Amino acid sequence: MTLQIVRDWVLRFNARGPDGLVNGKAPGGRAKLNVAQRHALAKIVESGPIPAIHGVVRWRRKDLVQWIFQEFRIAMDETTVGRELKALGFAKLSARPRHYAQNELEAEAFKKTSPPLWRKSEAGSRAAPTSSSGGPTKRA
Repeated sequence: MTLQIVRDWVLRFNARGPDGLVNGKAPGGRAKLNVAQRHALAKIVESGPIPAIHGVVRWRRKDLVQWIFQEFRIAMDETTVGRELKALGFAKLSARPRHYAQNELEAEAFKKTSPPLWRKSEAGSRAAPTSSSGGPTKRA
């Protein structure tokens, strides 16, 4: 144990008492967006983009990074914007990928139809069990 560790313990104990000796979560870096900027981000996401103004038909994190830089002159990474959106209560939605040349009408023609797993048997369709000796069998 080094002298620096002991100094850190003493400083934490003096600042917070015995609770200061319990290892807690590191405070991390300072947030890039303040409360007002977060509210503006939430408002713009909820209202959705206007294609004529914003140039997009749906918001992506990449588009929101550009919007934040244009509005507030704050450079952020896409993952940071994703964390901010998650903290604001938004969930990431992604559309199911579709091939650009897919034709829905032709796809219907190639869909396989399976027979139902269970069918009611017809009356009298069960035959009496036969013996391997070749003669009729008697019921017990």
